[in-house]
This record gives sequence, C-alpha cells and structure tokens, in this order.
Amino acid sequence: MGLKNINDSNVKLIMVGGKGGVGKTTCASAIAVKIASDGKKVLLISSDPTPSLSDIFEVDIGSREARIDDALELYGLEISSDVVLMRWKERFGREIYEVISSFASVDYDFVDYIGTAPGIEEEYMLSFIIELVESGKYDVVVWDTAPAGHTLRLLQLPHLFLKHLEAATKFYMNMYSYLEKLKDISGLKGSKRALLEIIGSWEALSERIVDFIRDGQLTKYVIITIPEALGVKLTERVIRELEENQLKVENIVINYVVKEADCAFHTLRKKMQNHYIDLIKNTYRDINVVILYLSAEEVKGMERIADVGKALFEYT
Repeated sequence: MGLKNINDSNVKLIMVGGKGGVGKTTCASAIAVKIASDGKKVLLISSDPTPSLSDIFEVDIGSREARIDDALELYGLEISSDVVLMRWKERFGREIYEVISSFASVDYDFVDYIGTAPGIEEEYMLSFIIELVESGKYDVVVWDTAPAGHTLRLLQLPHLFLKHLEAATKFYMNMYSYLEKLKDISGLKGSKRALLEIIGSWEALSERIVDFIRDGQLTKYVIITIPEALGVKLTERVIRELEENQLKVENIVINYVVKEADCAFHTLRKKMQNHYIDLIKNTYRDINVVILYLSAEEVKGMERIADVGKALFEYT
C-alpha cells in the first residue's frame, strides 16, 4: 500500500519529517517529483541546516525559488535560518525600530536582538512557507523539514511565541506607565498604540499559522523512519508530540528495508527489521505504513528520484 491522501486536490502543504539519516530529503524529493509528474506545480523546500536538495537533484538550488526540471513544473528552495531572519527584518525591522527609538536611544542593531526572541525564527519560517502556499503560485508545497528535534521545536512555537508576547506586552505596558509619569512625553501614546498593534499582529499571525497546520484537509504530515530501535523510539516521540499539538500523522514511511535476504548478514538484518516493522504496524494501526526497500544504487538525479516516488505511491 502506498501513501494515502497525499495527492488529494485540496492538499496544499506536505510536511516530511524524521530524524537525520533516515532518507527524509530523498522521500520529500520523491513525493514532490511524483506530484509534479501528475501535472501539478510543486515547490520543494528544505529548511534542514545542511540542505542537500542540490546534491540529490544534481542542480543548483539556493535561497531563491529555482526550477529543478524543464519537463516538470517542479521548483526548489533551500532556506536557512540566516535567510529567514533577514526576511523577518525586512518585513518588521523598520517599524519596530521606529516605534522603539521614539522613546529610547537604541541602535538599529537592537532589531537583531529582538529577532532572537523565543519562537520568532520558527514563527517566520512557518509564516514564510504558508505565505508561499496561500499565494496560489504553486498547487502544492512539499516541505523537507529539519531533523525531528528542530521540527518539534518549530511546531511548538505557539506556546513559546505567545508566551513571549504575553511577557513582552507586560514589559512594554510597565515601561509606558513609567514614562507617562515623566515630563515631555508627548507623542508616546501613539507609539504605544503602534507597538501594541505590532505585538497584536504577531499574535494574530501565530494563531493563523496554527489553524493552518492543524487543518488536516490542507496540511499532511509524513514521518520517515527506519526499522531500528532508535528510529522506532524517535517516531514514537514525534507522533506523540504532534498529537499533543493536535496534528495528525496519516503516513509513516519505513525506509532502508531489506527486501530479499541473500546472505547471512541480510538474513539477520531482515529478521531484526521485521521485528520493528511489526512493532510499528501494531502500535499505529490507524496510520498507513509504507515500506521502502533498500536500493543498491545511490538515489541521485531525476530518474532515480522518480523511481522512489513511484514506489512510495504504489497502488494509490
């Protein structure tokens, strides 16, 4: 059985997650190629700190959207933390500085300090991606997320970011209460309203993002794992924390599975893998499990990636 409900007409964002080294980028790329092969315009994004889209497709893919293949409407983007914060500054930096500098003597570098607040990088990463989704420029966005620990922190951003906003609001209100007792503070009330409006807009943005990623019709989650103890344990943790954040996983891909045991080594390995495959299937009876067999060939270039895509969507 192949991936389920991934290529539905109403799906706009596919998030592919898992620990490092399980073939997450390969699977995300294969999903994107398969959907593009079905006639859709697809953007494949990697936010992995060490993105490898360029390596796997053997074309240059950077921080600007670039077409991957002339025959398909398939585009790629590798986005780093530095780029995310740079774009956050471009969007919010000037207005934040203007408001704060109206009552305090600060350098523009103070905006960089604000940019280190908990959840802001994750907030804007999600905001940036969802803006691409909602722009209508692409039919589907496939997101090769960072390794599991980073992704879980990202998906928990509402708790981090909104908590920061609550503390920030109290701080700014106390500051204004103090300043209003001083002389020559005319004009600060306008700044107060402006700053609180910025905080309010961030809160609204965070809530909108949460609503989008929790919408099971628009957003799908695919977890990539391997049939080994560490892979199973991490998969358990990821799915538990996603569910705690009201995010539903519909597909698990078990990668690097030995198909035929043709030697003593593979016989032992296949026995070990079968144990963990059965464990995953029995633990997650309501989640579709896809087996992806170990290939003797390196997965690089469009042809090999397309082959993986066909295997992932087999029988769907």
